[in-house]
Amino acid sequence: MPLFGRKTEPAVEPTPQRKPSMFSRRRSSSPLNTTTNHRHTTTTASTSPKRHSTSILHRNTEDASIVSARNSLMQAEAAEREADRALFAAKGAVKAAREQVKRLEREAAEEARLAKIKQGQAKAIGKRGKALGRHDHI
Repeated sequence: MPLFGRKTEPAVEPTPQRKPSMFSRRRSSSPLNTTTNHRHTTTTASTSPKRHSTSILHRNTEDASIVSARNSLMQAEAAEREADRALFAAKGAVKAAREQVKRLEREAAEEARLAKIKQGQAKAIGKRGKALGRHDHI
């Protein structure tokens, strides 16, 4: 009799293992003992390996090369995002510079047009000024 009066369950023949499918959970490769009652089925493993639950915060069991590759990938993704930001900033700067050059060209053209008008007016005034002084020789 086991210690503390615990009853042992009768061992039943191990059931054949199912072929793993895409939707099934991973199970231990050890044979399973199954006991069936009228209301429920109890399945116990003949050996009880400890399950390690992995979470995002506790990834101590991963291989160093996997961790290194993941870090490299994350750094590359961050660098790519930064390069995209820099590209957009550069495109914006180029667009602003082109707009400034076009505005400067329009201003220069307007100033040249006004200077040409001013030159024409000065020429006309100059012609009128040449006619002055005919009464100087008295």
